[in-house]
Amino acid sequence: MAALRGPRALLWRWWPNPLRRRSDRIEAWTLLTAGLLALLAGTLAGLWATRSVELGLARERVEWRPVTALLTERAPGTAAGSEQVWAEVRWSVADGSTHEGQTRVDPGSAAGTRVTVWSDLQGHLVTRPATQAQASLRAGLIGVLVGTTAALVPLAGGRLVTGRLERRRLDRWDTEWERVGPQWRWKTG
Repeated sequence: MAALRGPRALLWRWWPNPLRRRSDRIEAWTLLTAGLLALLAGTLAGLWATRSVELGLARERVEWRPVTALLTERAPGTAAGSEQVWAEVRWSVADGSTHEGQTRVDPGSAAGTRVTVWSDLQGHLVTRPATQAQASLRAGLIGVLVGTTAALVPLAGGRLVTGRLERRRLDRWDTEWERVGPQWRWKTG
């Protein structure tokens, strides 16, 4: 008898066959259910995560604003250095309150030098918000990661159930062999 290959090999549990056991049918339904649940859970979780990240990043683009800040002291380092350094700055927000914090500036910048920082509605320093293209990429990648992770849960559950079925099947074979095996010994020896 030729070995089954291709799609037929995957569907053998569904064919009418007198040798098909009840555990084969249960395993077939378990695999089908786990696969459908993985597809559904992965898709829904991925879409939800993508939408959530997109909305959060869009809100940041609307609420976060560039603000002009002044260096409160000379920045460490020399002007010849190319890597930016951390320095103290002071800025005011729309409500008139003054805030202080640290940001990266060119080394050796003089006190009072104007630099642009980004601030949220409360006046806290934030990073520059993601552009639309960056936000789409981030949201897509996070959606794929969350969707894949969510899909693994029903697949792992299905694998646990089929593993349990396999152990039960092997235990039954051992029990049957203990019962039938002694009857065959006289023929092999």
